[in-house]
Amino acid sequence: MANLKDLRNRIASVTSTQKITKAMKMVSASKLKRAQEAAESARPYAERMENVLSSLASSMKGQSGGPKLLAGTGNDQKQLVIVATSERGLCGGFNTNIVKAAKAKIKALINDGKDVTIITIGKKGAGVLKREYSDRMVEHFDLTHVKRLQFSDAAPISARLIEKFEAGDFDVCTLFFAKFINVLTQKVTPLQLIPASFDAENSVDLGGACYDYEPDENEILEELLPRNVGVQLFRALLENAASEQGSRMTAMDSATRNAGDMIDSLRTTYNRSRQAVITNELIEIISGAEAL
Repeated sequence: MANLKDLRNRIASVTSTQKITKAMKMVSASKLKRAQEAAESARPYAERMENVLSSLASSMKGQSGGPKLLAGTGNDQKQLVIVATSERGLCGGFNTNIVKAAKAKIKALINDGKDVTIITIGKKGAGVLKREYSDRMVEHFDLTHVKRLQFSDAAPISARLIEKFEAGDFDVCTLFFAKFINVLTQKVTPLQLIPASFDAENSVDLGGACYDYEPDENEILEELLPRNVGVQLFRALLENAASEQGSRMTAMDSATRNAGDMIDSLRTTYNRSRQAVITNELIEIISGAEAL
């Protein structure tokens, strides 16, 4: 039977932990609202830009000399995988799910004989991938100092990607992040950033409008495609931020409830142990009195 002092210490320890997890849940709930609003606000702009670019790209089908960011290099041997995770832990399976999906993609590409390199955003994913793919990791972006994501935080990353693409460091770039659905659901999503890939099923309806572009489509694409890389990356980071807070809120809520159940169980054990001690003391007193 456990010592009463040990049980009291354990109850006090779990109670302290419960207070921390409850506070973290409240903080995450507050941050989630702002992060969710930012992610939802970025979606229409990113989707409309993608739709316009898709329309421009479709009008250039069959033409030669298109922008490299759209046409690609004509090869897919060099694959760059970007893994975006959080800078902090205690957010449930958020980081684990992203890294798991990215590792599955990396393994499949390696098995197909592709030359795979990895860029990480967020130290949690970098720490896990380093154990297995340290020789393939070429760069890491640290966003620990960022309190609230702005486009200026994503712009240097997108500029670096375009620079590496133009230098011939990779042919295809795929970004892994978690799309925010709701507090309980975050969907791990692979997004091909370079060359630009447009999904007709997810395109935004322009209302049947027909546009004439000036200057020609090629010049517009040359200008918009680099910006689109930054926009899609920024949108993904916003989705990640909202998903992180939603996952952390859910994890801390679960931890708080589990701590409550553990406290109840420990208190029951403590009361039983205390009752047993009192009973033993009474038996000793009565036995001593009878002996007299």
